Amino acid sequence: MVFRAICTTFALNMEKLTFTLEEKEETLTLYQQVRDYIIDSLQKGDEEHMRHHLMNAIENHQVNRNVFGLNPILLSFQTALLVVEEIGLRRDAVIAILLRPSVEEGYLTIDDVQADYGESVARILRGLQRIQQLYKKNPVIESENFRNLLLSFAEDMRVILIMIADRVNLMRQIRDTEQKQSQREVSEEAAYLYAPLAHKLGLYKLKSELEDLSLKYLEHDAYYHIKGKLSETKKSRDAYIDRFIKPIEERLSEAGLKFHIKGRTKSIHSIWQKMKKQKCPFEGVYDLFAIRIIIDTPLEKEKMHCWQTFAIITSMYQPNPKRLRDWISVPKSNGYESLHITVLGPEQKWVEVQIRTERMDEVAERGVAAHWRYKGVKGDAGMDEWLTNIRTMLETSDGLEAMDQFKMDLYEDEVFVFTPKGDLFKFPKGATVLDFAYHIHSNIGNQCTGARINGKVVTFRQQLQSGDQVEIMTSNNQKPKQDWLNIVKTSRAKSKIRLALKETQIKEGLFAKEMLERKFKNRKLEMDESIMQVLIRKLGFKEVSDFYRQIADDTLDVNHVLDKYVELQQGDQPVTGNNIAESAANFVLDESRLPGNVIQDDVLVIDQNLKGVDYQLARCCQPIYGDKVFGFVTVSGGIKIHREDCPNAPELRKRFGYRIVKAKWSGKGASQYAITLRVIGNDDIGIVNNLTSIISKDEKLILRAINIDSHDGLFSGNITIMIDDNTRLESLMKKLRTVKGVKQVERI
Repeated sequence: MVFRAICTTFALNMEKLTFTLEEKEETLTLYQQVRDYIIDSLQKGDEEHMRHHLMNAIENHQVNRNVFGLNPILLSFQTALLVVEEIGLRRDAVIAILLRPSVEEGYLTIDDVQADYGESVARILRGLQRIQQLYKKNPVIESENFRNLLLSFAEDMRVILIMIADRVNLMRQIRDTEQKQSQREVSEEAAYLYAPLAHKLGLYKLKSELEDLSLKYLEHDAYYHIKGKLSETKKSRDAYIDRFIKPIEERLSEAGLKFHIKGRTKSIHSIWQKMKKQKCPFEGVYDLFAIRIIIDTPLEKEKMHCWQTFAIITSMYQPNPKRLRDWISVPKSNGYESLHITVLGPEQKWVEVQIRTERMDEVAERGVAAHWRYKGVKGDAGMDEWLTNIRTMLETSDGLEAMDQFKMDLYEDEVFVFTPKGDLFKFPKGATVLDFAYHIHSNIGNQCTGARINGKVVTFRQQLQSGDQVEIMTSNNQKPKQDWLNIVKTSRAKSKIRLALKETQIKEGLFAKEMLERKFKNRKLEMDESIMQVLIRKLGFKEVSDFYRQIADDTLDVNHVLDKYVELQQGDQPVTGNNIAESAANFVLDESRLPGNVIQDDVLVIDQNLKGVDYQLARCCQPIYGDKVFGFVTVSGGIKIHREDCPNAPELRKRFGYRIVKAKWSGKGASQYAITLRVIGNDDIGIVNNLTSIISKDEKLILRAINIDSHDGLFSGNITIMIDDNTRLESLMKKLRTVKGVKQVERI
């Protein structure tokens, strides 16, 4: 066989790479073991190409020992065996692992790999290479965002699986290294990054090994203390497990069930974590082990036999009903199936018992199906669907060969970018350099002129891509602009820009107002605020701030403003809502003064001692005809009409009592007002139709908008209607409260 020929060639050429005798023997053994696993999946020409590439790497000294002095070719074979035995990967993953050292050293291109082995192998190597480049950015790996970025970079799921296996293998090999600092760095990375990744992907065995080895290298004394305690108590623990399971075995056998039972001791890392969390010694950790009963049964009888086993155990030992976990009747969203129960065993000790079938155990132990939900990534539903896809492939295919067609789309709505120091931030897709700048600091955002992304200068409009390293460029002369709101994507940046614009407007407004007042004094004119308000509107400004901003930036000529002011003053134009002098008693609110959704011709009487007063209905409480109201004199001289029960009324009366004026409704017209009602009730079928039906039956009511949201059996929402007075409003609210299922109706 060609593969055997490769082994022979290795034996002849290993000395050139200074292989030790032990390395030579182990490599040959691993070669044969890996071949036995993947022989059925190899394609014609694979072995010839592999022999050529590996021999070329050895003969030309293309690969070097790593920082620990380990042989990278031997490491590759160790990792390859691990992924085929523990994870179930086959041909494509193994070839990618064996070729990776040559690709990383630059002696083999991915295009060459694709030509010889196909797109699937090349895609895996591209993913491994992309992540290798990611590491060169010196990321802060103790970050959840970095784990997310790593997953998003792995277009093919096998890339992550290979990385986890590679780290497990490396951790196994560096036990006796003298490079203690490098050992610590590798161990910290395993604890922060690779163990959580293995957990998320359901690789519990590898996850536990990573955690235990990390603890062994990082907290040597704690590891060996617990290991020693476990060794001391193993005999008594095994004896107790035997006493516990012996009667169970007898009863299950009598019931005709096929099964086997495992006693699983907690990992050293798990025990250490519990000791720290509970602040207790080793002796204080009582749940050191769990019993797992695995039943051999056909698929159609799985549930029946699991519950039969459950009944037998709980009839023998007292169960704790609060600790029952039934993931058989309703499996976890990621596919995990098992029955968990805690019972009181001999010597009054609580023992956890897990009941599952051979199929369930295989999926839980080897499958990429963790009982885990990841937050913020396309929502829980997206992550669940992703995990389910992987689990389905595991259950329906030989290993992960079907993964050739599978690409992750987990993070299509998010991007992850670095600072020059390696800090990592998450942004929504479409976010720009300006979003990044405001995320760092408000002042950085306000003065942002652009950035260097991966060393290339770009504008602040440039959209961010995952993996970008972003360095913000600033200038003291830069100021936020209104159109920046259209550039940024995040609400955080938008709010900071609005705040900066508001502060700028205030400063510019004060400056312009002071300048205008000086001009008035120069002409020996006295500024009348009421005339100024009319003038500002006549000049076409809806907002006073816009008027002063144009004066500040010289868009509006101050002399022109003064001339127009004199014209108004000499014409003795009174300042009223409709520019006609009337008494407050006969004052009718002008439509143009009202919000766009109110048609008003009701008569409102304000304190009769005031004439020619401009007033508006307050938006905070939306008063309508018939409401008890009062007037509040604003800073600009106009009056806002509030309801007596307005949420702001107590504060206004307390702080500005001297600015409160009396007001009441006098004449009734055909006006209608937009009113919003908050409705909460049971989420029953047809309840929304019942609500809208009541509104539609009244000809004088107009339904403007309805927004209903449902959650956990309840609905809540806002209904906006056009109504003419508060009497009709009260009548409507009473009718809505009578609808079956409605719990609350209130005016907003």
